[in-house]
Amino acid sequence: MPSTPSWNILCDFDGTIAVEDVIDSLLDRFGRPGWDVLERDWRAGIIGSAVCMQGQVALLDMSPSELEAHLGRLHIDHGFAAFVKATRELGIPMEIVSDGLDHAIHAILANHGIDGLPTVANHLLHAGDHRWSLTSPYSARGCRSGTCKCARVDKAKARGGKTLLIGDGASDFCAADHVDFVFAKNRLIEHCRAAGIPYAPIASFDEALELLPALLDGRLPPHAVMPHTAPSAQDLPA
Repeated sequence: MPSTPSWNILCDFDGTIAVEDVIDSLLDRFGRPGWDVLERDWRAGIIGSAVCMQGQVALLDMSPSELEAHLGRLHIDHGFAAFVKATRELGIPMEIVSDGLDHAIHAILANHGIDGLPTVANHLLHAGDHRWSLTSPYSARGCRSGTCKCARVDKAKARGGKTLLIGDGASDFCAADHVDFVFAKNRLIEHCRAAGIPYAPIASFDEALELLPALLDGRLPPHAVMPHTAPSAQDLPA
C-alpha cells in the first residue's frame, strides 16, 4: 500500500469497533432502576453525555468478576484486527477515542488479541463491593461529553498530516466536522451526508481496509461519497 500522504486515525469504539454499545449492554444486565431516566434526559438534550454516564455507572450493580465475564462475551468487528495490523505496518498513528469506558475497551481488545492501541476514554473506577464510579480525564470546558473528541482532533492535527475519523454515531458528529475525511458507519453516514462532509460509508473494517490505499495516495477525497450520492435515511442500518 502507498505510504503518503501522512494520516492520523481517530477511531470510535462502541458501535464502531465493538459490535454493540458496551455501557448499554451493562445497564441492560446490571443497571439499577433509574438509568433509563438518565438515558431519556440525555436523548432529550437536557443533560450531556458526561452527566448521563456518571449517573448510569453509579447505578451499576455488579462485581468485578461479573464485569469481566460480561466483557468476555462481547464481540468486535471481524475486520478490525487486520485493519490494526495494516496501520502498524504502514506507520499510521491510530488512537481509540471513545466516550465509553477505558477498562472495557482494554479488556475487550485483549480478549481478541489486540493490545498497545493508545486509548482516550472515560475512566471506570471500582468503588468497592458492587459499586462503580466514573471520571472523565479527557473532558474539555464547554463540551458536554465525557471525552471531547474535537480536542483529540486538534491534538492529531498538531502532530501533522491529515486526520481520518472512523465512527458511527452522535458522539462522533462534532469531530466529523473538523477532520479531513470520515469512514462512517450507521448514524454518522446520515450526518456526513447532510453536512456535506467528505466521507465513505463502511459496514465493516474489511471495507475500511479496502479503502485505505486510495485514502493514503490521495485518490479518495474529495471524490468519495458526497451528499448527492449518499444512501437515504431508510437505507441506513438501524
